[in-house]
Amino acid sequence: MALRHAVLAALLDEELSGYQLAKSFDLGVANFWYAQPQQLYAELTRLEKDALITGREVVQDTRPNKRLFRVTDAGLAELERFTATATRPSFIRDDLAVKVQAADHVDTETLIAQLTERAAFARAKTDLFGKLLHTMRGERTEAEFLRHGTRIGPYLTCLRGLAFEQGNHDWCEHTIAILRERQATHARH
Repeated sequence: MALRHAVLAALLDEELSGYQLAKSFDLGVANFWYAQPQQLYAELTRLEKDALITGREVVQDTRPNKRLFRVTDAGLAELERFTATATRPSFIRDDLAVKVQAADHVDTETLIAQLTERAAFARAKTDLFGKLLHTMRGERTEAEFLRHGTRIGPYLTCLRGLAFEQGNHDWCEHTIAILRERQATHARH
C-alpha cells in the first residue's frame, strides 16, 4: 500500500484541507497508516498532479486562504484498482519488542520504564478510540450501527486500532509483571 491510497481513503467522506487531513490521520487513519504532515502535503500535491484529487481555493476573511481537496472519479477508480490487488500479510516492526528480546542481557528497570510508558500511551489511545467509536455510532448500539450505518469503513478500521492498542497495553502489562517477578525471584537467591 502506498500513502496515496490512505490519503484517497481519508478524503472519501468530505473535502479536507491539508491541515484537516493531518488531523484526520492523527485521529483515525494513524491506527493503520502513519505519515508525517509534510509527507501528507507532498502526497496531496502528487495526487492533484495525477488528477486523483482536485483542490479548490477557499477565501477566508480573517485567516489565510486554504485549499480543500476531494477525490475525483479517477481517484475512486484508483481505490477500486488498489482494493482488487492482493493484500500482503501485516508484520510487526517494533523497537520495544527488540529491546524485550534482549531482556536477559540489558537493564530490566529501563525496559520496565519503557514498557510502562508504552502501556500508558496504549491506554490513552484505547480511550481515544472508544470516544471516536461512540461519536461515529451516536446513540446506536454497535451491532445496530454495523448493520445499518451509512459508512462503516472508518468504524471498522477504528475497531482494528482499538484492538491493536488493547493488545499493546495487555502485552506491556504482562511483560512488566513477568520482569518484576523475575527480579524478585533473583533478588531472593
